[in-house]
Amino acid sequence: MKKTFQNFKREVIDRSLEDIKVELDEEFDRNFERKAFFDKKWPERKYDNGKGSLLVRSGALRRSISSLRGGAELVYSSDKPYARIHNEGGEIKVTKKMKKYFWAKYRETAGKYSYKDKTETITTKRGKVKEKKVLKGTKENESLSEEAEFYKAMALKKEGSRIVIPQRRFIGKHKETDRIIREITEQNIEEYFKKHKLFKQ
Repeated sequence: MKKTFQNFKREVIDRSLEDIKVELDEEFDRNFERKAFFDKKWPERKYDNGKGSLLVRSGALRRSISSLRGGAELVYSSDKPYARIHNEGGEIKVTKKMKKYFWAKYRETAGKYSYKDKTETITTKRGKVKEKKVLKGTKENESLSEEAEFYKAMALKKEGSRIVIPQRRFIGKHKETDRIIREITEQNIEEYFKKHKLFKQ
């Protein structure tokens, strides 16, 4: 009986979890391409600065999504501090402490940029000529730029104001995730029964 359960766990439960993980990883990743949570489109940006969506422009948030199997569960997470608020939506009240925190995070993030050896000459709005460092065109710099932009935007908000972040879900429960889980599980159970000839004649 113990051996039968171990076989079932390995061939059905464990295999199903691995198969589901592969499928959900792919589908959640594709939400960034769709700019939608499966069939539910993300809200349009109120203002378009021509740079494209913050969530998809550099791919930083997209690349930060990771999945981990924990027993009979799949856990999805991100190391980006803005992941949850974008996925769930919500309202943020700007406080003095929060502004201070975001300025600190902005300086910390901007301090990680990597630069080219050469500089470029620019003229400021006041007519001064100065040398400016040139960022390397790396994925890491793009990712850092996305984070820095978020922190700076938050830090510049007026104290006491409220920031409404529209929900742009990319991970979570959906009828499509239910279908994937159901079909994979049913298929693995059917294969297990066939392999061990457990179907009733």
